[in-house]
Amino acid sequence: MKRTVLKTMAGLGVSLAGIISICQAQSSPTIPKPKAAVAPAIVERSSGYSESIPSRRPRVPAGSQLKDGTDSKPDESRRTTPGGRPDGSVITVATDLVTVPVSVLDRKGLYVTGLQRSDFKIYEDGVEQQIAYFGTSEKPFTVILLLDTSLSTNYKIEEIRQAATAFVSQLRSQDTVGVIEFDGNIHVLTDPTGDRQRVYRAIGKADFGYGTSLYDSVYYTLRKKLNKITGRKAVVVFTDGVDTTSNGAGYDTTLAFAEESDTVIFPIYYNTFDWNKADDKPRSILLNTLGTTPEEYALGRKYLLELAEYTGGRVFQAGSTTDSLTAAFQGISEELSRQYNLGYIPANGGSSGQRKEIRVRVDRPNLIIRARDSYIVRSSRKP
Repeated sequence: MKRTVLKTMAGLGVSLAGIISICQAQSSPTIPKPKAAVAPAIVERSSGYSESIPSRRPRVPAGSQLKDGTDSKPDESRRTTPGGRPDGSVITVATDLVTVPVSVLDRKGLYVTGLQRSDFKIYEDGVEQQIAYFGTSEKPFTVILLLDTSLSTNYKIEEIRQAATAFVSQLRSQDTVGVIEFDGNIHVLTDPTGDRQRVYRAIGKADFGYGTSLYDSVYYTLRKKLNKITGRKAVVVFTDGVDTTSNGAGYDTTLAFAEESDTVIFPIYYNTFDWNKADDKPRSILLNTLGTTPEEYALGRKYLLELAEYTGGRVFQAGSTTDSLTAAFQGISEELSRQYNLGYIPANGGSSGQRKEIRVRVDRPNLIIRARDSYIVRSSRKP
């Protein structure tokens, strides 16, 4: 398979991280409900309203440097200016907005639709802000499928292709999709496009390689592929979270950049730890223990949880069957189709590099509100 290798990573020997084993599909026709590992930034109240609550996790320094010494900041200010769609479906304004995708669920986990601008309030550092932009799920979005294709003799690649194809087929015709796979290298199978046949062909090209450059691929996707795209954006990353071969980006730098971006990240987590303990793998693989310890797996899972939390997404758990993987992709598709999008011009612009805390309130009790909980101030764009 001919690929365009965009980045050569160190340590392309053999890596176990990201090696995935998916069992044969069960015969039951019922697709199980996907397990959401965590719902970041939520709280329920019974006092007439529901409100998100910012995470209390320690945040990594804004503008951290990559391993090669370059700045992790994006090329432009990361406060978002929606617009640029040729069909005019997303408004364009002459001043910077902070945009916040919001998911609203009831106590049973069902998405709440039909809310209006007047139902929402948004606060920055405890001060209420005027909502300048209100959008619903009807607005188009750009999504990148980021697929971990690390080597595994037991990996069922066809099941990954089928689940990813089913996910794309549920999107609307106005939504654009890009496909990137990563092992020790990053391979762009297609840039974001509305041509579904092109996307399906790209998914069909996904294949295995050596190593797992997860951090580099997250950084590349956010900075090189999505940084200059306007409107609603999301990344769906399928991986176990364990990085072994990144030589530019790191854990902290990618989290800092994710917080600075205006992209929602939805990891689909698949636990490959048991496969790594198996004794029936080729000797060449067994000789390499990088990315196989419980501590490395715990760190990988924590990384995916924080990626979701920093951006307002959530982690979905892929089980050991094809149906559970398909259900995870379907859960993300449903959430994207149910989101609201709020935008505001900060009353206090703050200083460059300052972290601002965000809270979203809905004037109804006993709801679950999921939204990104912070952003980093950058110098404003010129109108």
